[in-house]
Amino acid sequence: MKLSDVLEKKAVIPDLKAGSKPDVISELAETISEVYPNINDERLVEVLMEREKLCSTAVDSGVAIPHAKLSGLTSTIAAFGRSEKGIDFDSLDTKPTHLFIALIAPEHSSGTHIQLLARISKIFRNAELRSRLMKSGSRDEIYEMIILEDAKL
Repeated sequence: MKLSDVLEKKAVIPDLKAGSKPDVISELAETISEVYPNINDERLVEVLMEREKLCSTAVDSGVAIPHAKLSGLTSTIAAFGRSEKGIDFDSLDTKPTHLFIALIAPEHSSGTHIQLLARISKIFRNAELRSRLMKSGSRDEIYEMIILEDAKL
């Protein structure tokens, strides 16, 4: 499965307003519930924050992959957000996080969830892509960059 199979263009936030980890999670959850009205954003915030309590999903190089499993979900979904100013997301390198890819999977899935996490990690390891994403302006432009990079794998 590819990231392009689970990321809708409408779920791309080119300019996150959030100023903290909980705010980022809330903003991503709100966007997901707008795109997928059957998802309760408050419940989604709960499961994403529960996961963050285990260990931060911020990796390094300004990237975080908040992820969780959600009961009642029938397929895996994703959202992307960019913060130009950067957020303290408890990253491994202690630097601000700018790029957020939320991945939400059905409660009893495991293989697809793990494969997509690995794929996302590989996509966003590309320093050139990260740089271009930080310079891009529109939702369309950001979405196309991610999808094109995804297609290369």
